[in-house]
Amino acid sequence: MLPVLSSFWSYLHWYIRPLVKWFLRHFTRLCELQRVCYGEEKGAPRTTGVEYSLELSRTPCLKRVVQQLSSLAESGRFTEETSYSAVEYAIKTVTDTKNINIKIHTRFVPSFRLCLLQIYGYKQLLHEVENLRKTSYSSDNNEHEEKLIKLWNILMPDKPFPSRFGKHWSDIGFQGDDPKTDFRGMGLLGLENLVYFVSEYTEAARHVLSHSSHPVYGYSFAIVGINLTSTTYHWLRKGLLKNHFYNAVHGRPQMKHFHQVYCYIFHKFDSFWLAEKPRDIMEFNHIRSKFEEHVIRGLSNPLTLLKLNMAVETL
Repeated sequence: MLPVLSSFWSYLHWYIRPLVKWFLRHFTRLCELQRVCYGEEKGAPRTTGVEYSLELSRTPCLKRVVQQLSSLAESGRFTEETSYSAVEYAIKTVTDTKNINIKIHTRFVPSFRLCLLQIYGYKQLLHEVENLRKTSYSSDNNEHEEKLIKLWNILMPDKPFPSRFGKHWSDIGFQGDDPKTDFRGMGLLGLENLVYFVSEYTEAARHVLSHSSHPVYGYSFAIVGINLTSTTYHWLRKGLLKNHFYNAVHGRPQMKHFHQVYCYIFHKFDSFWLAEKPRDIMEFNHIRSKFEEHVIRGLSNPLTLLKLNMAVETL
């Protein structure tokens, strides 16, 4: 019954929406994009509304603009160098097509510009994150090796780096003698996340590491960190991080913003894990699922904003 109702509503919506838009345009003298930019609160409510309007637009010029911007971002070309000209072209197309007088409607262009940068910056970020995930850790790559050693040196400042292989890696939560094997699932993305956490929030990361060594509630710091890379990555792919990025980033979401969300998630998970008082590590999957449900509820709020600094300060 539900699939039938869903199909009926989709069918009805497809035909009614243009009539509603026509009526509102006639009544307000504003196109839908203007109504969203003027009527919705800055951040996720406004940007999500613009994104929805563009995706459902039947105007050929707008459909072409959406296709061009999406292609640019999904191929990793919506960069700092190219995004400005691409967005300005999109704005010109929209204002000309919708007969928007930018000298009168001065608020529209900056609002719409920001929405476009956020929407297609998110797609660009997904491309960059995916590339890192697909990049395998290589022992023959000096940059990879240096980052791994950096991870050790920051987390263990009182214990000089002993050797590339050995049991000592378990001190920071790797499974075997060679950490390389633990990066198979998330590739270089797992290492980049960990290195960013320990580099940018060093005291917080060391504090979390000390929790992971708890005699009763301990867990493997690096392994859990890589698991949380997987969680954050899948949330990005599903669009669950849009509300936060649209509220937090005044422009294109970039890799550093993804790393910051990861740091927030790692710290929050550490607190959640300890609060759950697990009997042993065998409860990890259950507690992680419970944690994910809790965070996803927050991420679904259009006004959500992960307070990264506060998360670190309250350690």
